[in-house]
Amino acid sequence: MQQITIAALLTYCFMDLNMRIWFICFVVLFALAQLFDWIQQFSLPLPIYILGGAFLAVASNYEKLFGSPIGELANQTFTQQQLDATSQPEVSTSFNNYQSLEEIEELEIEE
Repeated sequence: MQQITIAALLTYCFMDLNMRIWFICFVVLFALAQLFDWIQQFSLPLPIYILGGAFLAVASNYEKLFGSPIGELANQTFTQQQLDATSQPEVSTSFNNYQSLEEIEELEIEE
């Protein structure tokens, strides 16, 4: 068995690049097929599924149940941005004189 392994390694070292890619793909696909067969035979008892479902429910609703420090930080940042925006002077534009788009369109039509 050990001689076959050494022979396989020596063969691998002397293969060209295309053969190495095919060989690696074959080994990876074979390993995935074996893993898939093993997972199909794998089963857990019902209490594990119940505990897993409860954990997922708590994890997905964690922010609603316990609050989120990230959410609080985001609220503080948003409040700070609002304060910064209110302290900025307003820039007047020529459109502030008109009440609506209809008035602007009427003036364009008249001209």
